[in-house]
Amino acid sequence: MNPTPASNALRYAWFVVGLLFPVALLNYLDRQMLATMKASMVGDIPSIANKADWGLVLGCFKWTYAVLSPFGGYIADRISKRYVIGASLFVWSAVTWWTGHVTSFHELMAARALMGISEAFYIPTALALIADYHQGFTRSRAVGLHQTGIYVGQILGGFAGYVADSPDHGWRWAFSTCGMLGVVYALPLVALLRDAPAAVTERAAAKEEGVGGAFKGLLGNRNFLLLVLYFTLPAIAGWVVRDWMPEILREKFSLGQGKAGVSAILFVQIASLVGALIGGTLADWWMRRSLRGRIFTSAIGMALFLPALFSVGNAGTLGVAIAGLVVFGFGWGFFDCNNMPILCQIARPEWRATGYGVMNMISITCGGFGDWAFGWLRDRHVPLNLIFGVFAGVALLSIVIVLLIKPREEPAANPA
Repeated sequence: MNPTPASNALRYAWFVVGLLFPVALLNYLDRQMLATMKASMVGDIPSIANKADWGLVLGCFKWTYAVLSPFGGYIADRISKRYVIGASLFVWSAVTWWTGHVTSFHELMAARALMGISEAFYIPTALALIADYHQGFTRSRAVGLHQTGIYVGQILGGFAGYVADSPDHGWRWAFSTCGMLGVVYALPLVALLRDAPAAVTERAAAKEEGVGGAFKGLLGNRNFLLLVLYFTLPAIAGWVVRDWMPEILREKFSLGQGKAGVSAILFVQIASLVGALIGGTLADWWMRRSLRGRIFTSAIGMALFLPALFSVGNAGTLGVAIAGLVVFGFGWGFFDCNNMPILCQIARPEWRATGYGVMNMISITCGGFGDWAFGWLRDRHVPLNLIFGVFAGVALLSIVIVLLIKPREEPAANPA
């Protein structure tokens, strides 16, 4: 029996997710290595003077990434997404290679800023492309599977501390090697990736609206503004956990750089991976029964943040801290796999990449300030339980916000 056009289309839709999986992996591996190799990098670059300086290194990436994200999404809604993705991967991989050769604080700041510029084009474009292909009850699963590439990249990045401590490799080798892998993969990626057929019509509609049409339409949408707020508030805690937790565990429990990195990253990202797969499946199942299925699934994930953040902030042993991180990661997976699918329920198709870019801009700008503020607070010995208690309160507020979103009906193009 010959495959039908519909089955061929669905098969390629999943092939797109498979092609983007290693790109998502490299996207976050390149970011995570910086956090887990901090001690080696600071020791090798003495012009990094204190924790606030390191917070600026972390923050400058986020600020450039944030500012360019809406522009990256806007471009992706108007030209071929395959070329935007390929160019982004190629450029950020070249910058990753250069990061392995910096010798001063200012060079490192410049490299991280350029990394932010080049990576800003990827996530909004990739998630919009996945949404173009997965238009029915596979959307949350498809986004969740893509996000597992992010978590695998963070898991591998968690082992980077061991690479940095190795006399045969070191932190410079890690950045140089990962950069070259991305440069090489960019070429077959562009050759195999295709834009969704409907994207041509959507690009034409987007171009007719002019420069301000998408931004005016999005910012005038009450549901979109609620989603931006919901996307932003929990992300501040997420960035602090991702960027500072290796250092927190290293100092609090007197761990080596390698063990601290693995303890801070491995368990939470495995939990996130599992949470994204389960949360995506649950959301797609729930959508068959309720238009708010993805919203309810995301809210469940957010509810898990509350006990998790209290546990992390008050942990007296490494085991309790890891348990809190596991619960946090599981909830994060539920949250992460449903943001783009919820956006698709409240915004027009030709605005998806732009909308996600705006969400990234606001969320990551706040995350950058969160990284800096956390370093500033720790320099002044503010207790961890107080900081993470505030994060838990923010998570509670976020549950209320997401439940206020009113989604619209979407046609189910692929029933699988």
